[in-house]
Amino acid sequence: MDNSGAASLVAGYRPGDFLLAGPETTVHARGGQAVVAETDADELAGRVAKLLLDTGAPLAVGALPFLPGAASHVVIPESATRAGPAVAPAGVPPRWVPVERRSVPSGSAYEAAVSAAVRTLRNGSELRKVVLARTLELDFAAPVDLPGLLPGLVRANPRGYTFAAELPDTTLVGATPELLLSRRGMTVTANPLAGTLPRGADPAADRANAAALLASAKNLDEHRVVVDAVVETMRPFCTAISVPERPELIRTPTVWHLSTRVTGTLADPDVSSLRLAAALHPTPAICGTPTALARDTIAELEPFDRGFYSGVVGWCDASGDGEWVVAIRCAEVAGSRMRLFAGAGIMPASDPAAELAETSAKFGTLLGAFGIDPV
Repeated sequence: MDNSGAASLVAGYRPGDFLLAGPETTVHARGGQAVVAETDADELAGRVAKLLLDTGAPLAVGALPFLPGAASHVVIPESATRAGPAVAPAGVPPRWVPVERRSVPSGSAYEAAVSAAVRTLRNGSELRKVVLARTLELDFAAPVDLPGLLPGLVRANPRGYTFAAELPDTTLVGATPELLLSRRGMTVTANPLAGTLPRGADPAADRANAAALLASAKNLDEHRVVVDAVVETMRPFCTAISVPERPELIRTPTVWHLSTRVTGTLADPDVSSLRLAAALHPTPAICGTPTALARDTIAELEPFDRGFYSGVVGWCDASGDGEWVVAIRCAEVAGSRMRLFAGAGIMPASDPAAELAETSAKFGTLLGAFGIDPV
């Protein structure tokens, strides 16, 4: 694998292609021999494995939606290429100037939803955490230039995973910091993120925010909920699991996150990365816990359909190896319209104004890369 090849894969993206460019691997795929739209995890993994064997395709690519019962969109491409770590091609990215923008829900309505969730969390409910999201809808004077958009995302987020996945009626693009799961041979790695504070405006404030995040009981509790859930889901698939005692800090251009890298050794070599990703999804990092109750709360308090936002994007090869990331810091693009998503983990100690500020900071990942003024 080589970095010059990775830059050419990003530069070679065209509408309708698949791209996932990360810190270790860049994958570009084009065309489609078949699409697997399954709702059952075992059926999905089984059908994809059979198609890879039958077609001789090097890998499958695609996405899983947020809601259970909604169909996956996993494609057996006509061609696919892998290279090394993500590299942005040379050039100056275009600036994007929306002619109209709308927040759904509004800031005040989002704070009201957070307040309602906090009351539920504090009033004896079994709910321990719920993730509430909001959207920012942008209209442009001309269709969004997707090939021109992606290099800026790669350049602005060198430690993250830049992706573009063609879906029915829309393209999902983003720069997520969160690896759901990767499989390399018998080694499985998950890297849950939960617990967030905005970056500081200057170096001193930035260091203070990082230290505050590491010391925050609310954020540490939120993070532990996610790590525990990931470990418990991985346990039946693994003979051994390693979990660090304390989380680390990772940074994006706009926020600090608490991060824990969980590694395991597979018990069964036939369990693919796709099957493992379907088992892990959704983690409490993007849904909450208990999962069913958190989903019910989301359906009650969020005034939109998440679709593939907070789902999973990635690839899997015929041996079962692959990489799947959490579809956050992302937007749906269709024609001249872009709909951005951002969410925050709500805990009993959450402050509505702080959670609103967190979502605004998360919008900044895409807005900054596109040269759009922040919300």
